[in-house]
Amino acid sequence: MRRTCASIASCILAGLIGSTPVLAAPSIAGILSASKTASGGSAWDNKATLGADYIYSGQGLVGTTHALIDLKNGRSVSVYAVGPANGANGFDGTNAWQKDTSGTVTLQQGGNALELAANEAYRNARKWWSADRGGALIVGAGQKIAAGVTYDVLTVTPKGGEPFDVWIGATSHLIAKIVEKHGAQSVTTTLSGYGTVDGVMLPYRIVIDAGGGDQSLQTMMLTKAQFLGPQPDSAYAPPKAVVEDFSIAAGAVETQIPVRIINNHLYGDVKLNGKGPYVFVFDTGGADVVTPPVAKTLGLKVEGSVPGTGAGEGGMEGGLTHVDQIEVGGASLQNQLFVVLPLDSFGIIEGVPVLGMVGYEVFHRFVTRVDYGAKTITLMDPGRFDPSHAGTPVKFVFNDHTPEVSGTFEGIPAKFDIDTGSRSELTLTKPFAEQNGLRAKHPKGVHAVDGWGVGGPTRGFVTRGASMTLGSVRIDNVVATLSTQDRGAFSGNDYQGNVGGGILKRFVVTFDYGNQTMYLEPLPAPIPDTGTYDRAGVWFNQSPKGFDVVSVTRGGPAAAAGLALGDVIIAVDGIPAKQIQLYDLREKLRNDPPGTTVFFRVKNAAGKARDVLVILRDLI
Repeated sequence: MRRTCASIASCILAGLIGSTPVLAAPSIAGILSASKTASGGSAWDNKATLGADYIYSGQGLVGTTHALIDLKNGRSVSVYAVGPANGANGFDGTNAWQKDTSGTVTLQQGGNALELAANEAYRNARKWWSADRGGALIVGAGQKIAAGVTYDVLTVTPKGGEPFDVWIGATSHLIAKIVEKHGAQSVTTTLSGYGTVDGVMLPYRIVIDAGGGDQSLQTMMLTKAQFLGPQPDSAYAPPKAVVEDFSIAAGAVETQIPVRIINNHLYGDVKLNGKGPYVFVFDTGGADVVTPPVAKTLGLKVEGSVPGTGAGEGGMEGGLTHVDQIEVGGASLQNQLFVVLPLDSFGIIEGVPVLGMVGYEVFHRFVTRVDYGAKTITLMDPGRFDPSHAGTPVKFVFNDHTPEVSGTFEGIPAKFDIDTGSRSELTLTKPFAEQNGLRAKHPKGVHAVDGWGVGGPTRGFVTRGASMTLGSVRIDNVVATLSTQDRGAFSGNDYQGNVGGGILKRFVVTFDYGNQTMYLEPLPAPIPDTGTYDRAGVWFNQSPKGFDVVSVTRGGPAAAAGLALGDVIIAVDGIPAKQIQLYDLREKLRNDPPGTTVFFRVKNAAGKARDVLVILRDLI
């Protein structure tokens, strides 16, 4: 599961501050010239630095943010305090970075973070006003009318950046909005309420729309702006953070807990504020999350209504809270920001209760070893970690808070997120699959639901890949899903694929976030339940009556046998469904040999029972 919403407020704030300067409006030169004139003209020429304070409101949260913007070179930093969250974001001309509420600082070098930083820097320095347009490609996109107002629209692609659209009032010649892709999301920044500050025009109202509807809009109101002289490089540099909120009991080098591997997810015991243990998922791609029932039990104060997105085309809303202490075995962390999300709704998908999630904050503080063979997680003191026997090192960068490694799929270079919260082996994004003609290269496979995330079911064309690499480590016989989704995490072009538990379970995996290195030590072959895919062609979730059939793969054995959407499986091979674990049945349908007959007793929507005989066969 990719990280959902712990940093949504901070990530949005990072992008919106850089969008406040001016832009332009028919010939491209005429639009830009008129825009500069309307925005203050030559009064901008001697401006070096803008300091701006804003009041923030949105997603059920209120707060403040302060921005410092280098108007010559485009560098920036913003410091925010919104509800229970606080932190900072910046770009020093080379490094995009973010500082979390907990104090951790990560360089943002994965996904399209650097491209977005280049876009922001271009806008901050108003480079479209220079004679060479700052090396950008600028194309006129014609005039558009919205709410009765005519706009001149330009598509700008800065050097080292990505395309974004600028809407400029055809009459006012002031920038009205910027439309830009942030990964899989299209984000619209609307600028209005312009006023004069020291001879130039600044927008006093900024509204951010990331596509989540009116309830998810974020508004920034300018309360103070002043122009300053040039600032030192250190003003924009990543802060030197020292995080001392974690420890291992009795000064031990490490602590270990047993985990259950269910649906290729890692489940282990966690205590919060001394209570529990609660069974949580351990997810490299996620935030620290607690469900509303657990938050209520613990008496936690929940603030805001923050949208969460991930795999799947939908989403869910949650709030933010603080937890005084997290305990994992003998390891503990203090004063941590948590997202409160209704992951308890995943119980019907997982077949076990889902009470919360351990994410980046824990992984970042400890060196974390996941031994899929021994079914253990070991948290180690990073200062005393010896990597000499940890396996093959694979360097990674951060895509938000998720480790991202360079590798290949069948020889094609790609960037892969490493996601212990995904059940799949490998999911390739829709743009990557289309750009490389992967569907035509892999005629054997099926269109199917192959997973479920925060955004609901994930769909794609499931096939078999010959091989992939993670760094120098080669992995053969890969079950690969070519995503077909137009929304959600797998629809963007900021990375190429997601590596889940289905691949990682072939290794002992050690994560050293401090040194941005993952170590892979292969487990002895054969490794059970790898390289296999559902041989029945059906997705079902748990219900009080049995297993609800929610998707049937066209042309698969289940469809041929007459199993249909809306059926409820009440028995399998004569055993009542209530006596069968959901994940055990899924594993059976993956691993029982082709030709096996599985007897399903089902009831249709009208309650009429019938027997369905499904003969398993390979679909990929």
